[in-house]
Amino acid sequence: MALHETVEKLFAERRGEVYVYLVSLGTRPQEAQEMTQESFLRYFVALRDGQSIQNPRAWVYAVAHNLAINARPRSESAEISLYTAETPESLAISRERMAQLRSAIQNLSPQQRSYLHLRAEGFRYREIAGILGINPSTVGEFLQRSPRPRCPGSASLPPASACRAVSPYR
Repeated sequence: MALHETVEKLFAERRGEVYVYLVSLGTRPQEAQEMTQESFLRYFVALRDGQSIQNPRAWVYAVAHNLAINARPRSESAEISLYTAETPESLAISRERMAQLRSAIQNLSPQQRSYLHLRAEGFRYREIAGILGINPSTVGEFLQRSPRPRCPGSASLPPASACRAVSPYR
């Protein structure tokens, strides 16, 4: 497979989840789109320059994470909707759930939000550690100590796939 095809394939498969991750870090949607594209462009350049990348998904997330951290002073919290509504009643319920979820998530530190989101995306502790540049045991300890936000009427946080509805890449 040619280099550009390899990058295009990964972009097609992962761009939506990288975008959602960036938005979850508080990046504005427009900036998240640009950072998503920049992450994959840097992946292309790294491969073109002969860099060996063992885990492309984790590598792209690490670049996206670093771009978001570097841009943080310019970013404001993004408004995202995790739920779709078809009636006025379901819209009101969705807004209430979103406000409660947003409040619970805002009570987490930025590092906790990053850990939890990456874990929800299916990354293993070792991969999360590589993305964030920390020791793998630190990830496990931090996730164990993190308070667990809950959706109203639910025992758990909605899956990360629930966020994909807001991605411009769907």
